[in-house]
Amino acid sequence: MTLVEICVDDLAGTLAAESAGADRVELCANLVEGGTTPSFGLIARVLESVTTLGVQVMIRPRGGDFVHSASELSVMLADVRAVRDLAAQAPVPVGLVFGVLTAAGDIDIPAMRELIAAAEGVPVTCHKAFDAARDLFAAHDALTGLGVVRILTSGGAATATATEGSPVLRELVAREPGGPVILAGGSVRVANVARLVADTGVTEVHLRAQVPGPRGDGGLVTDAALVRAFIAELGATRP
Repeated sequence: MTLVEICVDDLAGTLAAESAGADRVELCANLVEGGTTPSFGLIARVLESVTTLGVQVMIRPRGGDFVHSASELSVMLADVRAVRDLAAQAPVPVGLVFGVLTAAGDIDIPAMRELIAAAEGVPVTCHKAFDAARDLFAAHDALTGLGVVRILTSGGAATATATEGSPVLRELVAREPGGPVILAGGSVRVANVARLVADTGVTEVHLRAQVPGPRGDGGLVTDAALVRAFIAELGATRP
């Protein structure tokens, strides 16, 4: 069965994803920036409200690149510790999502090691900082050594979509025994997800399932019907 993760930025979207049968959400703020750390009020309310849905919390202090200063890293560490403490009381699985690169484009191993230590066993996913690494396979080796459990990727910076990155995704999936699970994300849609899974062998997929909201102000909302259509296209069954 292919696991479905929905990227959300509010409580209503989280509950819509849960009601539609998604397995997990990635909880973010500022999706137009690629996602940043959500407010702790939002994190707390989500964890109080869900009953079956895994929750992955983005830890990213700003949009832009993934090279973080010492002050930014200190904020990330505080956020990791705060989510870690909430996770200890949560009724559902909770994970952390972050990634730090050096100016040269390598995984910043000391920074990542410090963040992972602060997580104290809460599972860690590396977000699409991975795709900005100069050597994906060296980055994969580094993340494997750090104990990261999952990598969100479209197959590298040269591939804007997961479909375009299918050849690289297939190579990364082949490394999964003993390494991080590959979570395919990047313009994953109902129309292309079945082919993507067949072509790459990925067992987890990530998408935004948003449509224009009712206010007519350009805002987007997570659509339960779209999540259901996505799951149906995969042929996945849910309890």
